[in-house]
Amino acid sequence: MGRGKFKGKPTGQRRFSSAAEILAGTSAARPRSFKQKEAEYEEDIEEESEEESEEEESEDESDVKKKGHEALIEVDNPNRAKPKTLKARDLDASKTTELSRREREELEKQRAHERYMRLQEQGKTEQARKDLDRLALIRQQREEAAKKREEEKAARDAKKVDARK
Repeated sequence: MGRGKFKGKPTGQRRFSSAAEILAGTSAARPRSFKQKEAEYEEDIEEESEEESEEEESEDESDVKKKGHEALIEVDNPNRAKPKTLKARDLDASKTTELSRREREELEKQRAHERYMRLQEQGKTEQARKDLDRLALIRQQREEAAKKREEEKAARDAKKVDARK
């Protein structure tokens, strides 16, 4: 079977463990020494967690479970946002959230456009007045052209009637 354009390293192909192998602990992807080290590490963590749980019970500081190296090193990062979980009953429905600058500007733009269109319909804007004047002029020109056509038609009909007599 072809391997494509790029060949792998000469050390061999990658072999991925299935979920069943991982759960059983028979994965060939990890060396046995790693399993031994991991077991020792887990034992150390269990001992530390027992000691910490005894200390926490006595001190009763925080209920937050620390992850990774946080349990070993005390970190005070002011930029780290602590997740605040709010329940539905704790939310205040009457409280409005502040909009971002872009959202505020977008709303103002929409409102200004709606206001302008209302004034445009009422004929109160300068552009609407110009449009109405232009429309009145066009109507007047069309009425004059219609009258002229009617007069010409009447003149042709009169000529036809005179020619028959």
